[in-house]
Amino acid sequence: MAKRLTKNYKKALEMYDQNKSYTLQEAASILKNITFTKFNATVDIAVKLGVDPKQANQMVRGVASLPHGTGKNVKVLVLTTSDREKEALDAGADYVGLDEYIQKIEGGWTDVDVIICSQDVMPKVSRLGRILGPRGLMPNPKTGTVTNEVGRAVKEVKAGKIDFKVDKTGIIHAGIGKVSFTPEQIVDNAVELLTVLQKLKPVTLKDTYFKSIHLSTTMSPSVKIEKSSISVI
Repeated sequence: MAKRLTKNYKKALEMYDQNKSYTLQEAASILKNITFTKFNATVDIAVKLGVDPKQANQMVRGVASLPHGTGKNVKVLVLTTSDREKEALDAGADYVGLDEYIQKIEGGWTDVDVIICSQDVMPKVSRLGRILGPRGLMPNPKTGTVTNEVGRAVKEVKAGKIDFKVDKTGIIHAGIGKVSFTPEQIVDNAVELLTVLQKLKPVTLKDTYFKSIHLSTTMSPSVKIEKSSISVI
């Protein structure tokens, strides 16, 4: 069944050339003009990579610290022992504890955006993998969410550190800001993510790494980016 386009969506499509590729700066400006949501929509980037996620040596995953943050109030849970609770709370964690939150999660509660845990409690936290894994919430040393420096980890997440992972179709999806950001802020955040992705290019990859890049906002059509206009890739 064909998707029925809303009036605003049709209006947005008429405001730019869908067959044209734009620079990041141009795309960021276009997004601000074609977004008609009454809320502060998220700016999303979709990067199609020429990798085969089924191959372990081509699985792209990492973290990026966005210079202007995400524009979102990230809710952070820290699972740790009592001696580190104050450090986590002072850093801005929304929830801190251990056994009581493990029980809540086992009961179905996952109302957080990021979960950080100290290394010494991983044996307890590991049993939550079947619940947190599918939701992208399972703490992982590779993303800095399993660490004994819980205060530092909380501050980084609150400041705009994001975790990304290529999906089974070879695409990286990430929220890189809000439509209320200036075009320059959106560009800066996008460039930072693309710079990190470039550094993570698998050495075994023979195909083109960056296949396509698109920007969009919540409920808006996407704008294709001209790859050659981005110096970091």
